[in-house]
Amino acid sequence: MDGDVAVGVKRGSDELLSGSHYNSPNSSVTSNGSDSKKLRVEENPPSRVIHIRKLPNEVSETEVIALGLPFGKVTNILMLKGKNQAFLEMGTEEAAITMVNYYTTVTPQVRNVPVFIQYSNHKELKTDSALNQRAQAVLQAVSAVQDGSSPNSESGGSESVLPAPSPVLRIIIDNMFYPVTLDVLQQIFSKFGTVMKIITFTKNNQFQALLQYSEPVNAQQAKLSLDGQNIYNSCCTLRIDYSKLVNLNVKYNNDKSRDYTRPELPAGDGQDSSMNKDSTSLLGSPTAAPFSSGGGFSSSLCLAQGRGAISPLSAAAAAAAAAGRVALAGHSGSSGVLLVSNLNEEMVTPQSLFTLFGVYGDVQRVKILFNKKDSALIQLSDGNQAQLAMSHLNGQKMYGKIIRVTLSKHQTVQLPRDGLDDQGLTKDFANSPLHRFKKPGSKNFQNIFPPSATMHLSNIPEDVTEEDLRLLFSNAGGTVKAFKFFQDRKMALLQMATVEEAIQALIDLHNYDMGGGHRLRVSFSKSTI
Repeated sequence: MDGDVAVGVKRGSDELLSGSHYNSPNSSVTSNGSDSKKLRVEENPPSRVIHIRKLPNEVSETEVIALGLPFGKVTNILMLKGKNQAFLEMGTEEAAITMVNYYTTVTPQVRNVPVFIQYSNHKELKTDSALNQRAQAVLQAVSAVQDGSSPNSESGGSESVLPAPSPVLRIIIDNMFYPVTLDVLQQIFSKFGTVMKIITFTKNNQFQALLQYSEPVNAQQAKLSLDGQNIYNSCCTLRIDYSKLVNLNVKYNNDKSRDYTRPELPAGDGQDSSMNKDSTSLLGSPTAAPFSSGGGFSSSLCLAQGRGAISPLSAAAAAAAAAGRVALAGHSGSSGVLLVSNLNEEMVTPQSLFTLFGVYGDVQRVKILFNKKDSALIQLSDGNQAQLAMSHLNGQKMYGKIIRVTLSKHQTVQLPRDGLDDQGLTKDFANSPLHRFKKPGSKNFQNIFPPSATMHLSNIPEDVTEEDLRLLFSNAGGTVKAFKFFQDRKMALLQMATVEEAIQALIDLHNYDMGGGHRLRVSFSKSTI
């Protein structure tokens, strides 16, 4: 049986279990458990040590600790992974009683699997720290949060009980290379409890969401497990705080907001890009004190080949990821071709579309439709890049018109037959040196942001001054509101008066020849000056 102990103990695990329900003459517990859980919970007197059974395979220490964390300080843990069991030692007996009482009315779940919780006969856990390093490291990280970082705990109090936080989480997505939809968030976060409401919006040029659980304990478990994790490999990092709000007021059910308890709500006009602003104004500006969980963990959510990356939650997506490419949840088979409409046909060119859509993916081909020149087909490298470009550019203004971007039914953009003159409406960019994402692991993957008035400039020659750049961007049309060089003066931030002016400037000046072999690189920034 010792071979089943994932972390070492000073005394054998047989001895540790000998005092628990398993060998009690009054207990009918079998190794695989039975359904009379509530009776067994009451068989042993209260103890600081909690016995947890029927855990799912490959459960992590972090997930087990998360069961006890809302009720007080967790002081020790013993994992019996071969038996799908664990022992959790709470800081006080009162905390353990609160935990057991709560879980007799609310069935505890780990990864959507119900688990059984009861008191142990043991009054404390005695584990060998040298052989229990992983568990101790996780415990130390959690203790640091409880004793120091958490706004809800008493500073440094080893006996303090952590009050239940808000059931509402504020979620920020960093490095959003692929679009993160409301449905993707619901899929991920529902693994930790019932998600009641979600509101998504853009604030400070970052995609954010407010998500409300039915119980604060679910929010705490989700935050402990997901904060700092990636939704997709090497990108879309979750930054999670508790919101000061305790209830969300959702008016519409659409792709920006959803109340799962009220399916009868109207769709409203939320499909508009203006919904982002509406959400923010509805909610005010909720902020929460930083509360970061420590240490990474292994979870069934994680892709085998990408540590810390949450699986895209579908078999097709997982298969695509295993084949070496990142796949978006629910869109792994989608076309890489976009249909863009309501273009300014007097101004638009294949090159201008290539430059703008190239901010979000490697554009392969562009075709402005011969009989409908306010529309164009744009082919990107894959469906993920197409989704990303669509999510960021739909509803933006280009050459004075609000463009509409949707997925096309076409799988590819056809080039004109040899010898056929299509008036330059179709262009092949497959071999363009300006693709931003051709190189795997490029820093460009980490610097993808929605269109904003502030732009990031790089590859600036040493002899170019602030005045030179202000003049250059003013001549592109618009007003330069602010400018700031980085310390090395090879990069800078430049802010235009509006997002539309910034889009125009990026189209005109990305890859601009600055002389001496320097080509100016322009992208949108999440920063403000």
